[in-house]
Amino acid sequence: MTERERGMLGPSYAWLRQASPIQRLAPYVNPRVVIACVLIAALAFPPIVRNDGDIDAAANALSFAALALGLNIVVGFAGLLDLGYAAFFAIGAYTYGALASYQIQPAWSGFWEPFRWLDLVSRLHQAGGDTVHFQVSFWLMLPISAAVAAFFGVLFGAPTLRLKGDYLAIVTLGFGEIVPIVARNTPAITNGAAGLNGVAAPQLFGWSFGIDATPYYYVGVALVAFLILTSTRLKFSRVGRAWMAIREDEIAAAAMGVNRVRFKLLAFAIGAAFAGATGTLYVAKLQTATPEMFMFPVSVMILVMIVFGGIGSVWGVVVGAVILQILQSWFLEDLSQWLHALGRLIDVAWLQRVELAPSIELIFGTILVFMMLYRRQGLIPAVRAMPALTLAEQTAHVTRIGTGEIAAPAGLGDGERREDPKLLDIAGLTVRFGGLVALRSVALTVPAHGVVAVIGPNGSGKSTLFNAMTGLVPADAGTIRFAGADITRLPPHRVLERGIARTFQNLRLFPSLSVLENVMIGMHARLQTGPVGALLRLPATRREEEEARERAREILRLFGNRLLPRLDHVVSSLSYANRRRVEIARALAARPRLLLLDEPTAGMNPAETLELAEQIKSFNRIGLTIVLIEHKLDVVVNLAERVVVLDHGEKIAEGTPDAVRRDDEVVRAYLGRSAAVA
Repeated sequence: MTERERGMLGPSYAWLRQASPIQRLAPYVNPRVVIACVLIAALAFPPIVRNDGDIDAAANALSFAALALGLNIVVGFAGLLDLGYAAFFAIGAYTYGALASYQIQPAWSGFWEPFRWLDLVSRLHQAGGDTVHFQVSFWLMLPISAAVAAFFGVLFGAPTLRLKGDYLAIVTLGFGEIVPIVARNTPAITNGAAGLNGVAAPQLFGWSFGIDATPYYYVGVALVAFLILTSTRLKFSRVGRAWMAIREDEIAAAAMGVNRVRFKLLAFAIGAAFAGATGTLYVAKLQTATPEMFMFPVSVMILVMIVFGGIGSVWGVVVGAVILQILQSWFLEDLSQWLHALGRLIDVAWLQRVELAPSIELIFGTILVFMMLYRRQGLIPAVRAMPALTLAEQTAHVTRIGTGEIAAPAGLGDGERREDPKLLDIAGLTVRFGGLVALRSVALTVPAHGVVAVIGPNGSGKSTLFNAMTGLVPADAGTIRFAGADITRLPPHRVLERGIARTFQNLRLFPSLSVLENVMIGMHARLQTGPVGALLRLPATRREEEEARERAREILRLFGNRLLPRLDHVVSSLSYANRRRVEIARALAARPRLLLLDEPTAGMNPAETLELAEQIKSFNRIGLTIVLIEHKLDVVVNLAERVVVLDHGEKIAEGTPDAVRRDDEVVRAYLGRSAAVA
């Protein structure tokens, strides 16, 4: 390629030169063709290889791929570090193993007759009296084991998921250690340290799988395919966006209407269900289960597979799990033999004795460190890099679009102006942080369709006022009434559902998500799709998702072409001013009646400030009530009908912008006592 041709390509060539091979091929590859080829190769593997040992290793790799997909829901999607994930693997394995072996044999009674009629149990005649033999179908136990593991996921998660970071990791580590200990010390159910024996092999139309690895391999292919479909559909849905919002910023997620506790529990339950179903397949294939199969190293190994493949990437974790498991099953043994041969050739004794397989934990740890240092995004990153905008796109004329030039998105604001003198009514609001009183008996009334500015020196309690109004900070005294209803004690997601949306003083976006995804998260409380709807993807769900995308585009059009050309760009790649615009667009997507803007023009130059002030004014014209915190007095004078001044947590003045500017108390608060006297 000549220099002239490279210059014609502009920024696109720079991106192409820096992109990975996968990224270069991505625009030219049909994903459905790739998936079809992968599926055909997977189905053709056993008849081509015809080696039961290799097929068995591949079946084990598929089991770990299924486990990695489950942990990816918890760690990759929801951002919850779980170091005890193997516990749910064990629960699923023992649930099937105990009910498909001779371990549990209660005395026979009439109670078991209906279950014998359903062919779930049989009656054993023994010298000491008849007993029950469980013979529950493997195919029935797959969903049952998943449900049992999900139940324990919720049971364990309910008291612990309020913890964050290292504390959550330590608690999950403890849970992961407890389950094998319980299995070791309950021999009546698990046969203790000796492990379950004689677990029945699955049957299909009367044919037993036995010890042949091939049928287990094909069940593994089907299970992984189903879990890939489930993970993909959940990720690109309302549920998946809520998880990723929690992962990126819990406070912002709550302010956008996400019920953090509920969605964390949902992630834990679904991840546990994946592990429970996989445990059933694994113990059926091995036909035994011991506590040592589910110890802490298993959880670490699955976590390394996720990091290696790409945290949050559905296909990445599958590729990572398969590669690392095949490495453990095939290549380490072969490499050990090659080292032995090399040692004999050069007469080095220690090379003749080296065995790499027992060092698998050291090897996995080295891989983990290497990936963290040099490729944190993994083999297949969850976020695909977008090409830089062309020079023409970057220098395009930006039209300032107000609501007089474009139809306002449906549901934005109240539309027609109505007489409602107290849309927001705050009385005696007090907030304390230990011995510090951040707000003291603050009163504030905001009329419908009005614009009220809250000003004051740094540390005067302005942001605390917003936090108390939106439920992020509990009020110690006073009441907050919105549209006639008391919202003082409501959590943040309930406050947003009532119609109050906000931005933050320090940007709280979801940096690894695209502009479109950020805005669609703002619609979370206005959408209805749950996990079942996301999985089934019925016409109503697809229609809701498409309407949400179109509405997001309509909101972004309010900002001219500042954001529309960057629709699929991650917000961390945007300029500061555009990130501010994305945050406002995200708040507008929640269809609020009251919009709280915390220093919206902070960090913007005069031209950007003027442009955004005009857009805020246009939002008010379509029916939005606005309360803003702002330090730029020209913006306050231009936008606000009334100004409230705070100082040291107390309201010291209220009135029109001109009256407030001349108030002695306001001058003293900003400039000091000597300035006020002069």
